[in-house]
Amino acid sequence: MAERDYDAIVLGAGGAGLMAAATAGQAGARVLVIDHAEKPGKKILISGGGRCNFTNTGTEPENFLSENPHFAKSALSRYTQWDFLALVERHGIAWHEKTLGQLFCDGSARQIVAMLLEECRKGGVDVRLSTAIGEIGHSDGRFRVAGATARALVIATGGPSIPKMGASGVAYDIARRFGLDVVTPRPALVPFTLGEEDAPFKGIPGVAFPVVARVRDVAFEEAALFTHRGLSGPAILQVSSYWAPGEAVSLRVLPDAGAVLRAARQEMPRTHLKAALSRHLPARLADVLAARIGLGRELGNCSDAELDAAAEVLTALTFRPTGTEGYAKAEVTAGGISTAALSSKTMEARDVPGLYAIGEAVDVTGWLGGYNFQWAWSSGVAAGLAIAAGAGGGR
Repeated sequence: MAERDYDAIVLGAGGAGLMAAATAGQAGARVLVIDHAEKPGKKILISGGGRCNFTNTGTEPENFLSENPHFAKSALSRYTQWDFLALVERHGIAWHEKTLGQLFCDGSARQIVAMLLEECRKGGVDVRLSTAIGEIGHSDGRFRVAGATARALVIATGGPSIPKMGASGVAYDIARRFGLDVVTPRPALVPFTLGEEDAPFKGIPGVAFPVVARVRDVAFEEAALFTHRGLSGPAILQVSSYWAPGEAVSLRVLPDAGAVLRAARQEMPRTHLKAALSRHLPARLADVLAARIGLGRELGNCSDAELDAAAEVLTALTFRPTGTEGYAKAEVTAGGISTAALSSKTMEARDVPGLYAIGEAVDVTGWLGGYNFQWAWSSGVAAGLAIAAGAGGGR
């Protein structure tokens, strides 16, 4: 069968790939999207509890990790969260804002996938699902994939997080095949595991409470959650992206702990630490914290130094995680195709004309809260516009 010619072949029918395809297609390019999955947008469908946290009103370049912290600025500034929100509203998708600028569909994440597919339809994009990528050919300035050829090839296959959804590291294999460097990938936005020395905390799964979680000089003020394996919750997922094996994670579990304990001693001198903590923290957590601090006497019999030592634990409860729960529980992958190999304006590889990389495949990782989707939309639009410009209007 004769090969079919396109201006671009997009590998991956996720958020970034569909956005790039729709953008290029509507600008006149002939585009093919290929994905091994039987359905498009599988990660979109499970995101945000099925309602898709599709962007964040506070999106700024500072909300992203990368070896080059400036790389994301260009794409984010040229296609913003407000641009994507306008697209959502044009499609009549009702939405609401939760805490910290997070935007969700009122209905279902399926609406976002349907919107992206409709945008692709408007651009005349061909979408092939249940299609293996197979070998990628490259000669005479054209790429050959699955019986199709194109001047441009877009790597939009994401990272290996959530492998049960079919995720893999194929993006990195393709990048290396074309000589692009890859920053060592690692699970990000992922729960921590704790060792036996912290077994009492693993014995209170389901206990959630507000904290300031800190790794080195990076801190997030949100909720933490103990699990039967260790630590989770939004604050923990946030700092996990910055954590390296062997490093400590500290939690401020009780603000102004020193003043709180002194007041408790003054007002309730015959009470014990556990009872005093239970007025401010979940009872099961108060029990475990009191046992760790080991202050067994009535507060009225405790010295200032003893209360100060207890307060120090409560303002910097320190753990040394044994690891993370890995890609199976990671919301995204940090690291990826090195930004040094790419143009920040077009997402095209500097040394391989026509090769693009976007979305999670690239070494740009957002915070929890809709930032990674915004990177998918912004990087996809950047690549799509560049592809269309290179195609000279396409069809």
